[in-house]
Amino acid sequence: MKKQGHPPYQEVLFVDTATDVKFVCGSTLQPKEKASYEGKEYPVFRVPVSSASHPFFTGSKALVDSEGRVDKFKKRYVAKKQEQADEKEKEEAKAKTVKKAKKK
Repeated sequence: MKKQGHPPYQEVLFVDTATDVKFVCGSTLQPKEKASYEGKEYPVFRVPVSSASHPFFTGSKALVDSEGRVDKFKKRYVAKKQEQADEKEKEEAKAKTVKKAKKK
């Protein structure tokens, strides 16, 4: 087996940015940031959602998102729905005016 075929495997400190929960797990990630955790220094990788903040594991109905991606999506979704409703109203109004013109 080639020695250069696989990236080095090491323990990495994962930090949940939503809840600030920290846990150590083995990974081939090579983050540059380092931090001390429980008396030992680890490379640090920040994750936006982990089992400590995901609604499926916490049992909560709302997703805590420190980066605001969920809110941005909801705003876009509501805006798109409103845009579609406005277009539908315009089409209905246009159809009514066409019907009135045909009756005359």
